[in-house]
Amino acid sequence: QVSRGLRTPRLPVWLCSLSGRHGVLFGTDSQLLSDWKRERVFHLYFYNGQREQAKTARLTIDTHSHPWEEEPRGQPSSPRKKRPVVEMAIRTKWAGATVSWNGTNPFF
Repeated sequence: QVSRGLRTPRLPVWLCSLSGRHGVLFGTDSQLLSDWKRERVFHLYFYNGQREQAKTARLTIDTHSHPWEEEPRGQPSSPRKKRPVVEMAIRTKWAGATVSWNGTNPFF
């Protein structure tokens, strides 16, 4: 029998299979999925245990950003610009969100 904590986690957590690799995407705010006001700007953490990841990546998600804020000046935005698959997975829940890796090089 599965314990109640596994059926209904207290914190938002997603097990991800991205490009054939597995990882965990999680948040530390228990209200994130139940209070829409918490979904404006928030943090998620990603860990996959691969050699290229030295520590858990802290991602800042902004669901109300504007396209002109996403690209540095002088770099035209391209709809075909490749994004890390972690960002694309996050956008399946929060479409149009911008993801900041906070100084960590995207490794997926």
